[in-house]
Amino acid sequence: QPSYFPVPEVVGVKFTGLLSAGATATDLALRVTNLLRQKGVVGKFVEFFGDGVKNLSLADRATVANMAPEYGATCGFFPVDEETLKYMELSGRTQEHINLVKTYLTKNGLFNQYENNDTVYTDVIELDLSTVQASLSGPKRPQDLISLVDMKEEFVKSITAPVGNQGHGLSEEVFDKSIDVTLADGRSSKMETGSIAIASITSCTNTSNPSVMLGAGLLAKKAVEKGLQVPAHVKTSLAPGSKVVSGYLRDAGLQQYLDKLGFQIVGYGCATCIGNSGSLLPEIATAITENDLLVTSVLSGNRNFEGRIHSLVKANYLASPPLVVAYALAGNVNIDLTKDPIGHDAKGNAVYLKDIWPSKEEVYEAVERTVKPELFRKEYEKVYNNNEMWNEIKVDDSKLYEFDEDSTYIQKPDFFADMSKEPEAIDKLSDLRVIAKFGDSITTDHISPAGAIGKNSPAGQYLLDKGIKVSQFNTYGSRRGNHEVMMRGTFANIRIRNIIAPGTEGGYTTYYPTGELTTIFDACMKYKESGTGLVVLAGKDYGMGSSRDWAAKGPSLLGVKVVIAESYERIHRSNLVMMGILPLQYLDGETADSLGLTGEETFEVLIDDNVRPREVITVIAKAKDGSRTEFKARARFDSEVDVDYYRHGGILQMVLREKIAE
Repeated sequence: QPSYFPVPEVVGVKFTGLLSAGATATDLALRVTNLLRQKGVVGKFVEFFGDGVKNLSLADRATVANMAPEYGATCGFFPVDEETLKYMELSGRTQEHINLVKTYLTKNGLFNQYENNDTVYTDVIELDLSTVQASLSGPKRPQDLISLVDMKEEFVKSITAPVGNQGHGLSEEVFDKSIDVTLADGRSSKMETGSIAIASITSCTNTSNPSVMLGAGLLAKKAVEKGLQVPAHVKTSLAPGSKVVSGYLRDAGLQQYLDKLGFQIVGYGCATCIGNSGSLLPEIATAITENDLLVTSVLSGNRNFEGRIHSLVKANYLASPPLVVAYALAGNVNIDLTKDPIGHDAKGNAVYLKDIWPSKEEVYEAVERTVKPELFRKEYEKVYNNNEMWNEIKVDDSKLYEFDEDSTYIQKPDFFADMSKEPEAIDKLSDLRVIAKFGDSITTDHISPAGAIGKNSPAGQYLLDKGIKVSQFNTYGSRRGNHEVMMRGTFANIRIRNIIAPGTEGGYTTYYPTGELTTIFDACMKYKESGTGLVVLAGKDYGMGSSRDWAAKGPSLLGVKVVIAESYERIHRSNLVMMGILPLQYLDGETADSLGLTGEETFEVLIDDNVRPREVITVIAKAKDGSRTEFKARARFDSEVDVDYYRHGGILQMVLREKIAE
């Protein structure tokens, strides 16, 4: 099935200058994310150019490009140049292969040395790399940039700021909290507001970038040599992007120092960044819950959306791997690392961040000494046969998957239940009820969390009913092959706030036929029994974050027929259409509140089989007193094939019907 999308606008980002001492590729990526979110590049391509690009390694460029979902672009890319070819050589490609790539790109006008660039862009933004500073982003979104110099002040402000993307709505009295914690192994620690519960070097690109990873190792080495230790309340972890990373950390003699600070390797791949952060120690969890303590995490991942990292951690900050280690040593984000001591050495002397921060020269020397082609060749020549457990899985030659009815991991979904041989004509939607009304920046993590499954959640109750112990719940991400779990997890993020369930946090709603406050899943099942379709009302940037298919699959299986939002993230809008959900967008200047929509209304959407991409259609909201609010909304079908997907009830049904017709 071909993929269709409109020819995009291309925004050029011109880099000039050099990164200053102390600034890393992570800091650059966070600055770019902040810059482009302010500009607005959803649905656009972003191309980086300018003389400054030549001063960035390929790993640095990859770190920036990989943040494209966070800054909202369809993609961020750097044209191929000599630096790219150097990376191909470094990662073990043959010279013949490298020559072929260069020749092909040169003859097609695609090889770019970032000189005399006369490319015409839709718009151009300039960034002087020398202005990039050591930074973090948070506490709830990757675009909310905070300079390291301002981190303490901004954290303190966020505590009392109104509840929202940059505030927690608490009183200043929370800073008076101080809890002494003694762990089962005898270690003790003091926890306060801002204490770091999780410090994790995690992410695909940050943990595949030699400069920041070796930088973290060098910082750890200096910290250990000065006798610094990580406080007992901080859970630390290291999840490299590949075994090449652990190879050069080992060869540089730095992994041993990371180990001593608790940054042992926990595995390779997605970890804390996607919510696979594991449990906190019972004593730590108890201290947090019994004292309603706001604790934090600092991680080198790409995303820090609400409820994503850990259910007990409400403030999450993205930072470079060296800063993750530094904050782990400090044990609290309520500190000015540019002025305050990070700890004390064995003689009681104050140790500051500048005392353990590695120089550019030290990092460069470590990279040159340890990151070699032989390391890449050694690891990748055995990548397909190195996992004996995986290779021993027995499979048969059947073309059909044999579903195990007792499995709680994989079940046959209901996507094709009662599917007709031919699609029906598109017709108006009537008597729809609102299942949720949300504000701005609802992420795919809010819609379909990937992290831990709560004991008292609908998904947790389902697993308990199946005889699964709480200790074996695993995560939503690990059970995404079971629609019964994922349906129950839809809109079940512990931090989601549904406006039509006032006073609650989590996956709750008001079931309007009775006025009952209940879980979204239970309400959806009641609506499904009565044949009532559902509507979601939302604000700006609906569906930002991960390109999570279950953020569309889950609502579809729950009976959601329409989403009406002020704006959408590109991938989620597309996924909604491909799951047979109609994405409508308010006209400019209009919102649910400006139209007086409370969520108690029943909705009628006047759509028919002649609908065209981006057509403006009529929506009627009927209040319980009989009054009607009629307004226009744009159907976010962005191409003709979108209309076809919707007519079929989704791409899965469309493809199956085409196969049957063959």
